[in-house]
Amino acid sequence: MPLDAVCLTALCRELTPQLTGARIDKINMPERDLVILSLHLREGGNRKLLISARNGSARLHFTDKSFENPAQPPMFCMLLRKYITGARIEGVGQPRMERMVTLLLDTRDELGDDSKKKLVLELMGRGVNLVLVGGDGRVLDCLRRADMSTNERRPLLPGLFYEAPPREEKPCFFDLTQSERLRLYESAAGEEPEQRMLHSFGALSPLWCRELTAGGDVPGAMERLAELVERGEYTPTLLREGERARDFSFAPIRQYGGYVTQETYPSFSRLLDAFYTSRDQQEVMKRRSSDLTRAAKTARDRLLRKMDARQRELQATEKREEYRRRADLITANIYRLKKGMRSFEAQDFYAEDCPTVTVALDERKTPQQNAAHYYKLYTKAKTANRVLTELIGESEEEIRYLDSVLHEISRAETERDLSEIRQELVEGGYLRSAAKPRRGSSARRQPLRFVTDGGREVLVGRSNMENDQLTLRTARRNDLWFHVQKLPGSHVILSQSEGEAGEEDIRQAAVLAATYSQSGGGKTAVDFTQVRHVRKPAGARPGMVIYTDQQTVLAEPDPALAERLRKP
Repeated sequence: MPLDAVCLTALCRELTPQLTGARIDKINMPERDLVILSLHLREGGNRKLLISARNGSARLHFTDKSFENPAQPPMFCMLLRKYITGARIEGVGQPRMERMVTLLLDTRDELGDDSKKKLVLELMGRGVNLVLVGGDGRVLDCLRRADMSTNERRPLLPGLFYEAPPREEKPCFFDLTQSERLRLYESAAGEEPEQRMLHSFGALSPLWCRELTAGGDVPGAMERLAELVERGEYTPTLLREGERARDFSFAPIRQYGGYVTQETYPSFSRLLDAFYTSRDQQEVMKRRSSDLTRAAKTARDRLLRKMDARQRELQATEKREEYRRRADLITANIYRLKKGMRSFEAQDFYAEDCPTVTVALDERKTPQQNAAHYYKLYTKAKTANRVLTELIGESEEEIRYLDSVLHEISRAETERDLSEIRQELVEGGYLRSAAKPRRGSSARRQPLRFVTDGGREVLVGRSNMENDQLTLRTARRNDLWFHVQKLPGSHVILSQSEGEAGEEDIRQAAVLAATYSQSGGGKTAVDFTQVRHVRKPAGARPGMVIYTDQQTVLAEPDPALAERLRKP
C-alpha cells in the first residue's frame, strides 16, 4: 500500500530527532528513482537514509540493506552531490497530514557562504517526485521534470520558483470535530460504507476506511482513531498473508480476523525496510534480467520441442528387430521365392512354437533385393536408435543446465550477478557477445558466506561458473560438498578445516543447500560427500559435476535461518 498521511506523520515524528543535526557524507543512486544518503548522526554513528520516489513504493526511512551502485551515477545524483554533500540536516518538515516531506538543509555554496536548501519528497498520487530547492525558493532540479505541456498548473523545471502541490479538496479527517465527521459521513448516503468514508475525508487510506466501517460502530471507531492519532500512540504493524507481506499500518488492524497475522516492529524504518526493500529489489532484478530469462526460456523450449520430435523418431526405431526378422525369414526361404511375389508364408523360428506368419515383399525386387532392403532398414534403425539416444541424453543434460541458469537468474541479487550469468550465456552460445566489461569489473567475486551456530564457515555459489570455482578450486579436499538431489541448485561447501563437522553443522548446511535450490518447499533430499569425491566430466557444462560416496539427509528450505547465518 502507499505510505498514507498518518503513517508518514508517525514516521517523520520518529525520524526528526535522529536526522536533526546529521551530516550528509555520501550520496548514491542505485536506481534512477532511489537515493541513498549516507549520514553521520549528531549523536555519533553512521546510518543510511533511503529516499524512494518510485510510484507505488515512495517513502523514506533508515535502512541497513546494501545496494549496488552503477558504474556511472545518474545526472540527478551528480547534482545532489554537488549541492548537498557535507550539508547538515536542520530539521524535517511535513505539512499537517499531507503526503509530503521536506529535509531542511544547511550547506555552503560555491563561494563558501552559508546557504539554505530543501530536499522535498512529494508522495501524492502519480506525481511522486524528489525536488531540490535553493535558498531563493527556485528549483535547482528534480527527479521528474514537468513543463507546461505536461503540467500547465504546476511546471517543475530548474530556475522556476517552487510551488507546493495543491492540497486535497476533501476536508482532513483529523481537523474536524466528532459531529462534523459524523455529518459528512451520513451526508454521503447511497454508497458503500467504506466508499462513503473514502469520498468524505482526506488523510484516510482505503485500508483505514474499511477498518472504520468493518465493525458496525462507525461513530465510535472514528472517535477512537482520532484520539489515537491525537495522542500519537502509533504501533508499526506489518500484516502478513502466509509468508507474503500484504500491508502495513500505524496501528493493529481487526478487519481481517485470523486471515492475516500481524507483526509489531520497533520502528517505522524497520517496518518499511521489511515491507518494501526486498520486494523492490525483486522487481528491479526481474526487470533487469528479462532478456536473460527470455533467452534461457527460448533455448529450453526449443530443446524441449526438438527432444519431443527425437523421442517420436526413437519410438519408430523400436521396429528394427522386426526388419531383421523379416530379412532372416526371406533368406531362410529364398529357395522357394521368386521376383513378382507380393508376400509369402513361413514358419517364424524366432517365436515360440514357430507360428506361421506372412512376410510382405516388393514385387518389383528379387528375393535377394527384398532381404537386402530389410537388412538395410534394420541397420538404419539400429544406428538411428543409438544416435537418437545420445542426442536425447545431451538434450536432457542441456535442459537441466538451462533450468539451473533460470534458477540462478531468479536468485540474482545484484547487477554483477546478472553480468556473470550473461557472460555464461554468451560463452554457451545462447546470447550474442555482450559489450566489453567495464574496467575493474573483472575482479573475482566471493561466494555467499555463512557461519553455522557451531562456528563453521559455509560457502554458497551464486552461479554455475561460481559453483565450479568454489567446488573445484576453492574448497579443500576434506570439506563437505552439498547439493539437492535431481534439482538445480547452488553448490554448498561446509568447512572441515578444524576437524569433522557435527550433526547440527551438517543439518544447517543441508538447509542452506535446500534454500538455495529450486526446491518448492517441504522436505528435500540433499546429498553430501567430501569434495575429494566430486569431479567434473570432460566437456561438461558449467556447474555440472558427478560425485560418489555420498550420504543423504532430508532438509527443508528456511530463508529465515539463511538470513540469520549469513555474513558480509
